[in-house]
Amino acid sequence: MKFKLGLIWRILIAIVLAIGLGLLLPAIHEGFAHWFVRLAATFNMLFGGFLNFIVPLIIIAFIAPSIAKLGKGSGKLLGLSAAFAYGSTIIAGLLAYFTATALLPNFIHQSTDTSVAEGARAAGVAFFEMEMDPIMGVMSALLIAFVLGIGMASINGKTMLSFFDELNLIVEKVISVIIIPLLPFHIFGIFLNMTYTGEVANVLSVFVLVFVMIILLHLVMLTLQYTTAGTLTGRNPFVLMKTMAPAYMTAIGTQSSAATIPVTLRQSKETGTSERVANFTVPLFATIHLSGSTITIVSCSIGVMLMNGMDISFGSYLQFIFMLGVTMIAAPGVPGGAVVAATGLLSTMLGFSDAMVALMIALYMAQDSFGTATNVTGDGALAMIVDRFTKKV
Repeated sequence: MKFKLGLIWRILIAIVLAIGLGLLLPAIHEGFAHWFVRLAATFNMLFGGFLNFIVPLIIIAFIAPSIAKLGKGSGKLLGLSAAFAYGSTIIAGLLAYFTATALLPNFIHQSTDTSVAEGARAAGVAFFEMEMDPIMGVMSALLIAFVLGIGMASINGKTMLSFFDELNLIVEKVISVIIIPLLPFHIFGIFLNMTYTGEVANVLSVFVLVFVMIILLHLVMLTLQYTTAGTLTGRNPFVLMKTMAPAYMTAIGTQSSAATIPVTLRQSKETGTSERVANFTVPLFATIHLSGSTITIVSCSIGVMLMNGMDISFGSYLQFIFMLGVTMIAAPGVPGGAVVAATGLLSTMLGFSDAMVALMIALYMAQDSFGTATNVTGDGALAMIVDRFTKKV
């Protein structure tokens, strides 16, 4: 049997190696250490440029066909399912925002006059520069995805949908074969830079604090979801959560909502959801309902923004939450897919640099299993709610 390290373990190894080499190399030979940091910065420049290039394609390839397919199906059942999934995602984002902005500023401060991202850039300057301009901006890609998706749904455009399904497969292959495997090297370069400049201790303290807060928020969100479902159906919410526990544990192991569908479906039926509704909603929610991932992205982004002295006011952040909800509906179904899909919004709407995006990815991936587990466990609650409102459909 071939042994394969999971992505989270590869990222953790990359972080440990980066910190170790960042501390060790300057003590051995300062010149070589600086050269090695520049080499890592060169890789990060290439990887970051490619990631920026592919983001608009990710948005178009995933959102356009998703909207087109949402236009087909069982009328009210489909509409309610999509509305509840989006609403749950927005509530999760708002919960994370208000909690993070209330707690994190008490513990996270900009440690120097220079931001973490700027400190990393100062330490490692790439040997050369290469422009990889995206074919369009993120907002343009979103608009095109909406126009084409709604258009395909309205005209039942099977030819175009077939094209976008194949484009979807190509882009997902790029993500799973190129971007995800290279992420540990990208994060290695960022942490090597931060260790070299003395910023890593501050970053690791943020890791621990944000990680604990996110896990607690996941539990709060699940409690809210199942309290709502239990109130509507007259069931004990904690008994319902216990019933869905096998799906939660399976998702922690697989890091995939799609791979957990058989278990989620079985446990959802045990909560009392009708077979008709469960069979329709559970596979759908595995794709469009990512409340746990949204909590993680919002919490991590605020942590990174505080480290860099950026504005976290509600007025400037609310639009990001609403757009993130749309992006989560069509996020790639691979480990880390949600945060990769969100990188464009982080850059354009929140002003994240490449180094800040890499920090986001590292923070996100550290708890991706728990975020996925929250996503799929919440699917059971939403299935019950949809069932309650579609009894006569």
